[in-house]
Amino acid sequence: MGTASFRFYEELNDFLPPERRQREFSCRYARAATTKHMIEALGVPHTEVELILVNGESVGFERLLADGDRVAVYPRFEAMDITPLLRVRERPLRESRFVADAHLGGLARMLRMLGFDTLYDNHFHDDDLVAIVEKEGRILLSRDRELLKRRSITHGCYLHAQKPEQQLREIVERLDLTRSARPLTLCLHCNAPLRPVAKAGVLDRLPPRVREHYERFSTCDRCGRVYWEGSHWRNMQRVLDGVLPGRAG
Repeated sequence: MGTASFRFYEELNDFLPPERRQREFSCRYARAATTKHMIEALGVPHTEVELILVNGESVGFERLLADGDRVAVYPRFEAMDITPLLRVRERPLRESRFVADAHLGGLARMLRMLGFDTLYDNHFHDDDLVAIVEKEGRILLSRDRELLKRRSITHGCYLHAQKPEQQLREIVERLDLTRSARPLTLCLHCNAPLRPVAKAGVLDRLPPRVREHYERFSTCDRCGRVYWEGSHWRNMQRVLDGVLPGRAG
């Protein structure tokens, strides 16, 4: 047994009880405890951590704690490039391909709306999600802390917000997705690419009013859905304007 002190920064404090937030505190740890073990024992999923400093030195999750260690734990840095310091992952944390757990269907559709490849099925079980992350290297999106603590989940994001549009804004800001967004290029239903199509090619699939009032269309070759610039399109544009300020319309 030993004692180490911990200090968590920024949004990582949201995972802690109030009496441990924004301050240094001491904890006893078991023999052969690693930084990862103790960080998660204190309630913070390892997927939320970008940098660990032990006694001022950047370390990885496997670093064994020693009596008297001072551990500082940081989330993603927005204002500076700390790449040379990172020791917690072999690969970059942030990629733009996602898999969303069964409670995040609304967020999955909105990420597809922004053009981000996002797998979702409300029948996915936890083991299915883990297998997808391991096989395809996707970022797991979840509000389940215990799921994000699984050792094989190296890339994941805990969603603090509960409503889809707020969750979307949270992800875009946290992962700095604005520049890599390609709005309205993926099917909202099946995640496949959309392609422009001539009106004549989809005429038999259009409601009478749509045939009369709209001229520009796109279609999904996987599921056959047709999209046009109607009221649903305008609602999507409103959401896009909210999460991608200053984008070209």
